[in-house]
Amino acid sequence: MFNVEMYKGTKEENYQFVIKQLTALIEDETNTIANLANASALLNQFLENINWVGFYITEGEQLVLGPFQGLPACVRIPFGKGVCGTSAQNKETLRVADVHLFPGHIACDAASASEIVVPMIKNDKVIGVLDIDSPIKDRFDEIDQEFLEKFVEVLVSYIKEV
Repeated sequence: MFNVEMYKGTKEENYQFVIKQLTALIEDETNTIANLANASALLNQFLENINWVGFYITEGEQLVLGPFQGLPACVRIPFGKGVCGTSAQNKETLRVADVHLFPGHIACDAASASEIVVPMIKNDKVIGVLDIDSPIKDRFDEIDQEFLEKFVEVLVSYIKEV
């Protein structure tokens, strides 16, 4: 069902297809951790030129490592620190073309060159973030941002609590 060969359309069509796959994976499952795990695995096999994809879950005023695909990562990130903490604090997506130029960047993987972080917002509260790193500078564009925000919106709609 999740064969990479299925992604043969435009970038937008491929993203729409992966969002449909996400819905099929999570619509009948109520466990948040299981759904986040499948969502990170789905994005890992869908996205090219990435070296880490996963979730950080809000715990108080910090983010705690959740399900992910990639090398071991930082476990706790305070709100306002690094790309993930800044995204969570400001409740906005951050697309960073060169992480080495981002003030206070937290380097969990030295190979990461660019990053996109999408906050997961439910009832006006940040419940976590989707974090994706790439070893290529300026990997993420407006289309990635638009559709990753839609991906997170669908995912959050199925999350009851964290």
